[in-house]
Amino acid sequence: MKYKSSTIKSKWTKTQWLLKDSYIKKYIPITLPFNKKNLSSMLADHTTVFFKPTNGSGGNNIIRISKTAGGYQTQLNTTKRSYSTTTQLYRDLNRFAGTRPYLLQKGIRLAKSNGKPFDVRVMVQKTKQGTWTSTALFTKVGNPKKVATNYNQGGTIGTFHNTMNGAKFSSAFTPQLESDLKRLGVAVGKNFDRNYKGFKELGLDVAIDSKGKAWILEVNTRPQIYPLKALKDKSIYKKILSYGKQYGRYK
Repeated sequence: MKYKSSTIKSKWTKTQWLLKDSYIKKYIPITLPFNKKNLSSMLADHTTVFFKPTNGSGGNNIIRISKTAGGYQTQLNTTKRSYSTTTQLYRDLNRFAGTRPYLLQKGIRLAKSNGKPFDVRVMVQKTKQGTWTSTALFTKVGNPKKVATNYNQGGTIGTFHNTMNGAKFSSAFTPQLESDLKRLGVAVGKNFDRNYKGFKELGLDVAIDSKGKAWILEVNTRPQIYPLKALKDKSIYKKILSYGKQYGRYK
């Protein structure tokens, strides 16, 4: 059986869908299409801004822009560059983007687990009855030297509770966050269904900031799960596949 679940590449399209929902809207960091005016206003309001390809995946080609005493610093993978003016910065980013559309997103200061930044993947899948359920939560623990936490950017996969145990939140916070994120996953599934047909699974990338607030960084319509095979406990992987078989996901 062939994989049957709709895919939408454009992060901007997906962001606009989510912003239409008052419950979900609170979880969306400010996101705007890349142009000179938006770059200036984002940098006026935020100390860190991410420059992301609208149709990218895997954490590739994401540039972090930070304000410094002398202007701005960009980081792509581990390469850093400095700029004294927004004009210079815009020119370089525009050249890097070429003809590809890019987005600007407010930077979230990720909570850390044992000193390493992490975000949470919420896996949401349809049951045979066609209702959404949040089937799994796991974490992507980043390499502190890199911009993205993705597995193919040198990050590691962790279990939700282990990672949260390494973060400095109260013990009551973790179960509360878990139920909030599961509810959010189902709400996003329903939101996507209102905008387009044929979704069977989604993967929410959720940042937890240092104060414990959750932010949806992105919703993946073709979420990769093969990195879960690296976990000693294969139950999360098996659970996702047990739901996935009905729409042709076998790995």
